[in-house]
Amino acid sequence: MYATSRAASTVVAAEEMDKTSQSSHAASLLTSLARAPGMALAARSSSFALSRVLARRAAPARASVRTVTRAMGAKIPEGDHFTMADQPARFAKGKAENNARMLTTEYFDGSFLKGQRVLVTGGNRGIGLALVKELVECGASVVVTCRSSNDELAALGVQVIENCDVTDTASVAKMVESVADPLDVVINNAGYFYEPLETIETMNFEEELKMIDICAVGPLRVSSALWNAGKIKAPGGKIAMITSQGGSVAWRVVQNPTGHDYGHHMSKSAANMGGVLLAQELAPKGVMVQMLHPGFNKTGMTKKYEHIWEVEGAVDASMGAKRVLHEIKLMDPEHNGLFINCEDGLQIPW
Repeated sequence: MYATSRAASTVVAAEEMDKTSQSSHAASLLTSLARAPGMALAARSSSFALSRVLARRAAPARASVRTVTRAMGAKIPEGDHFTMADQPARFAKGKAENNARMLTTEYFDGSFLKGQRVLVTGGNRGIGLALVKELVECGASVVVTCRSSNDELAALGVQVIENCDVTDTASVAKMVESVADPLDVVINNAGYFYEPLETIETMNFEEELKMIDICAVGPLRVSSALWNAGKIKAPGGKIAMITSQGGSVAWRVVQNPTGHDYGHHMSKSAANMGGVLLAQELAPKGVMVQMLHPGFNKTGMTKKYEHIWEVEGAVDASMGAKRVLHEIKLMDPEHNGLFINCEDGLQIPW
């Protein structure tokens, strides 16, 4: 595996070289690689790929994928498949282009949810509660897990499993016992955000670990427990990881050029990695996993950012819920394990 990885890296390195020197340098790289102990087979298996790289050295770069250099020398992928890092600029562009995908939910068709069994963690408030409401409206059979219910949730007539703590393995196991039949969709939505600004002078390590446990390890506890109990439909099941654009390492140089809020960003990056690994492991079993940034929604958790709601395109949670469910509808084996911005349906770079 290591040899194959090194050979693949050589091919990538050859692609990145200056066109005038690419041929000779790439050939030299492959030759030296083939001479290294244990590397000859991997090098030979990569020769065809390398020849294609060399054949393309005079061709223009693809316009659909490019990189933008930002502060600290970081390169941010942009192009047809990627959304924009600068959120105010992204929203302004969407308005200028009258982008219906960003500005409306006219495209949403929730008929695929009728009769589907869907579990939502943290479904008692915010985007979670909005998801539950929309699922009920679409005819889904909904199971909600939360620490405590409320009148608004109780009025929806869904199964509510209270006292579920996603940081506690025994609590999650008890919750799973209350799930009667296999689920078509699992929406790992439970989250937590530490309000005070974290800087190097004000780090709160206990809160950082709490965020990581709830936002990153929690979805794995839930997904693992459900899977091991046979409560996720296979094949055909879907797992949605509600994460955040804050988990993009590449975007920090645009969205947080001065750093800070360590626990929040680390927890979302960790959640993304967990989702990717789940997607890889469950793909052969016919279960799909996607990391979904629900967009900027007007909820209690974002209330402190009310002063920028309009300029950054914040929407009512009901609209955010439709965006999320639309992306769940689009999940398929060919588009598995992606990090998607539900605002426009484009990918967010890792």
